[in-house]
Amino acid sequence: MEIDGIISAIVIGIVIGVLGRLVVPGRQRIGILLTILVGIIAALIGTAIAAGVGVADTDGVDWAEWLIQIGLAALGIAALDRTKARH
Repeated sequence: MEIDGIISAIVIGIVIGVLGRLVVPGRQRIGILLTILVGIIAALIGTAIAAGVGVADTDGVDWAEWLIQIGLAALGIAALDRTKARH
């Protein structure tokens, strides 16, 4: 992976993490760095799932891939928030 790929993964991870955080209702007790990390992981896993299902490369905007990534980010953020709430 080249430097431009790493930078784009971080930027996409930030966007996915923030969108995932907006989907989760209420206040989350996790920081911005964890949100970005969850977003990056969700973006990578979501891309793999979308490729496996066959919706990763479509004409125009890949809405299905974005929805998968945002859903995964929301799940990750909710799970981390619940883990932090128990401690």
